[in-house]
Amino acid sequence: MTPKIRTALECEFLSLTAHVRLEAVEDADWHDEVHRANDRGLFYARMIVGQVVSLASAALGLIGTAGVLSILHPALLPLLLLSVLPVGAAAVHSARARFHSFKRWNALQRRVRVFSWLLLDVDAAAELRSDTAQDALLDEHRRLTVRIAEEDTRLGVNAALINLAGRAVGGVGTGITYAALAAMLIAGWLPLAAGAGAVLAIQSGRSSLTQLIEIAHLVYEHALWVDDLLAVQESSRRLLPRAAGARAPEKVREITVQDVHFTYPGKDTPALDGVSFTLRAGETVAFVGLNGSGKSTCAKVLAGLYEPQKGSVSWDGIDVRQMDAKSVHRQVACVLQDPVRFPFSALSNITAGTGTLTEAEPQRAMAAARASGADGVIATLPAQWTTLLSKRFKGGQQLSGGQWAKIAVARGLYKAAPLLLLDEPTASMDPPSEHAVYEAVLRGRLRTDQITVLISHRLASVVECDRILVFDSGRIVESGSHEELMRRGGDYAAMFTLQASGYRSSTATAEEAGR
Repeated sequence: MTPKIRTALECEFLSLTAHVRLEAVEDADWHDEVHRANDRGLFYARMIVGQVVSLASAALGLIGTAGVLSILHPALLPLLLLSVLPVGAAAVHSARARFHSFKRWNALQRRVRVFSWLLLDVDAAAELRSDTAQDALLDEHRRLTVRIAEEDTRLGVNAALINLAGRAVGGVGTGITYAALAAMLIAGWLPLAAGAGAVLAIQSGRSSLTQLIEIAHLVYEHALWVDDLLAVQESSRRLLPRAAGARAPEKVREITVQDVHFTYPGKDTPALDGVSFTLRAGETVAFVGLNGSGKSTCAKVLAGLYEPQKGSVSWDGIDVRQMDAKSVHRQVACVLQDPVRFPFSALSNITAGTGTLTEAEPQRAMAAARASGADGVIATLPAQWTTLLSKRFKGGQQLSGGQWAKIAVARGLYKAAPLLLLDEPTASMDPPSEHAVYEAVLRGRLRTDQITVLISHRLASVVECDRILVFDSGRIVESGSHEELMRRGGDYAAMFTLQASGYRSSTATAEEAGR
């Protein structure tokens, strides 16, 4: 039973937590609960099965001993409980104290693991050593572990005192039990011939009852963690995206964003404040603006990762809130500035966006790799497409940031979704690679009816876009082609001119000033 229960619980837990809405994952409290349930709940859920079996076995042994005592004299049974129940009550009290203590200190435990991971992680190793930051991390790790150790010591001392009190009361109960047995023998309530049997039965019964209480105490303590696990799972179920409604279409002619407002939890200033625009199939649209202007938030709303708190996002006239959320996500390909570096093969890194690590369409994968420049990266790998992309495992290879960016772009192109979102995808690429990617995305796209949204701070890369939307403080303040916006002389023209001036030599600037 144990392996099956373990597999079922772990699969259900990970399935729930992997699919909760994005805003839940961005909540630190949710992380505390989920990591606590993962560390303790799943662990004790695996152990509790065998303990329940042991508890049943101890209970059966106690029933047999209790049957003997009840035959000798019924009064011996309640007297026997006096010697054991105080110990059991002390154990239950200690178990509850440990449970609540860990819940209070769970956030600290998470931070300790983060420091441990940073000290051991291969990606952080070079920077830690070049900056000589190891001692700073070790000092913080030591400070946190000392606080946790002090709490554990306090709990241990309290538990020892409580257990001492329980055993003392239990000892008194044992004395009362034997005194009562002697009184029964003297008074003739119990035959003298049965006295020795009664002593043996009391000793056996006390042993069986002690074993039962010890196992029951473990089952109780572990049941607290299992109950916490189930509570986290139930909470995660309430945070799942919509699973009902129409399926998102495989082809989209038009996406309409109408008066969308969105504010992050705990923030007073809206990230989006009345944004409206329309995207059409075959069109490439750029989102530009300063940091914090709302570009990336708008992209996440388009992708269905956030739901508008006011307003709507419609695909061909149907509000996405009427669609199955997972089906919407399948029709959106996102390429982010800091893509996930999956410790899988090169091919699996490209196909992961379609929901599989083991199946691929060779021609489609090669076309996506060529368009992104990832084919050149894969060609240099020892086993090419099957090379493991992680130095954490034997035989794995380490890629540079620019190489990972090409793999991520290939992953987005391979998905061939009707909506492609590119959020600073070439920030870590060299100029030729960046140019090649934009050539593929803007002009040589694998899907001609695709809607492409490009977010970039490098305005030279958005010149070829059909339309440019300029964001500022959660609003769209300008819209048009590059030529139209430059003629208008507004915010976009000012930003483009400022960036362009950085590429001009000081000599050329001085000559123009002389003229």
